[in-house]
Amino acid sequence: MSEKQVRVRFAPSPTGKLHIGGARTAIYNWAFARANGGKFILRIDDTDPTRSTEENTQIILRAMKWLGLDWDEGPDKGGDCGPYSQTERLDLYREAANKLLAEGKAYPCFCTPEKLAEDKKAAEERHDPFQGYQRTCRNIDPAEAQRRIDAGEPYTIRIKVPLDRGDVIVHDAVHGDVTFNARELDDFIIFRSDGTPTYNFATVVDDADMGITHIIRGDDHLSNTPRQIMVYEALGAPVPTFAHISMILGPDGKKLSKRHGATSVEEYRDQGYLADAFVNYLALLGWSLDGETTIVPRDVLASQFSLDHVSKNPAKSDPERLNWINATYLANMDNQTFAQTVLIPELVSAGLEPVQGNATDADEIYATRPGWYDLLSEILRPRTTVSPDVIEKSRFLYEGANVTFDQKSVEKGLTKDAAQSATVLTAAKTALEGVSEEEWKAAAIDAALEVLPEQLDLKKRVVFQSIRVAECGNMVSPPLGESMELLGREVCLARLDRAMELCK
Repeated sequence: MSEKQVRVRFAPSPTGKLHIGGARTAIYNWAFARANGGKFILRIDDTDPTRSTEENTQIILRAMKWLGLDWDEGPDKGGDCGPYSQTERLDLYREAANKLLAEGKAYPCFCTPEKLAEDKKAAEERHDPFQGYQRTCRNIDPAEAQRRIDAGEPYTIRIKVPLDRGDVIVHDAVHGDVTFNARELDDFIIFRSDGTPTYNFATVVDDADMGITHIIRGDDHLSNTPRQIMVYEALGAPVPTFAHISMILGPDGKKLSKRHGATSVEEYRDQGYLADAFVNYLALLGWSLDGETTIVPRDVLASQFSLDHVSKNPAKSDPERLNWINATYLANMDNQTFAQTVLIPELVSAGLEPVQGNATDADEIYATRPGWYDLLSEILRPRTTVSPDVIEKSRFLYEGANVTFDQKSVEKGLTKDAAQSATVLTAAKTALEGVSEEEWKAAAIDAALEVLPEQLDLKKRVVFQSIRVAECGNMVSPPLGESMELLGREVCLARLDRAMELCK
């Protein structure tokens, strides 16, 4: 393994769904690796047995795959530094802890929780500025310690923080140098009495073993970093470059929570956002390409991502911006892609498709009438914000002659002046009967109808709102000519007849 090769990792704990903050961290790691010709490792930090589950691991893997964040090493991929879940690496942690014990860089601690509580209370009462662990067991003779271990006395393992250690300086690629007073660090636990490693120990052992060169993570981990640097130094491992990224806040500037709406990748996926658009949106929550560009395609992100452009200030989530980005990605699709990846899958999920045969595969359904789906896609692409929008915008096309009428539209466009509406619809039917089945295209339909306002001496708005309600069931619809082309000649004439009945 080349020492110069960038190696980064995303190490989620499988305690629930993938939060958008975690997803953004994964995106930054992935993009940094790709931009620097490095490797992106996925590791599952599942040492919390009470909260980590295999089901949650699979949820995270599905979210990562949906986001398109392909990892080079990790679950389902393997690699030279596996296994890639912490529960499978316990022997490695024990080996590292035993090494530190043998070198005198760590020691067993036999203090009970009650003893620790008493010591803390005593330190508070004497106003001791240092109220951490009082190093009670630091100087126990190794032979005595071994005797107590052999006797079955419970113990933890603590790292021996050098008492003459100067300030711990974290060289952070986002925040700059951050200084911590080493005298405020106690001899922290690296192995619990139940034989499991603590987070600060296991993560360092893993990162050192996997050759991680850069650690890009949330700034809630910044306070852990001095302890982790102590572990790197004790192990004799090189300290990686750290980059702590800011939190994502709600639109109101407060901590992001359920009250702000969706917080997990899974929720946004189910709401109909595109993976590419969502990755674009999350990347911009704390990073920018040039301070101006909003649409950053995946290939640009993967080639031009830089930690230099990551802000140290918290980013506010912006649902309106996400909607705009998603709508832009949808509008920029070609018709066939939109039909096969957005339109048809949504119509199948709503039970509107398939209308021909028993095919359920989007490609097969598209092949039954590609021109029809291309035209509908051409209409809907610029009018769609999230994928499910196409369902209600398309539903009137699947109702045959018996379109569902919006009652307010009927009252305003048909029955408010029923006699006038009947005149309009009668004239429209006569005009459309002159358009043959072979000629039934939007241009011919529009040409047949556009003469009606002058012929009837009525305003264009009055004429076309009556026809629109008759054909589409609503005063708001996609362009009328294209809608009627999609409906077909027979259905359009039948809908005019039905609407005329309402005007009697």
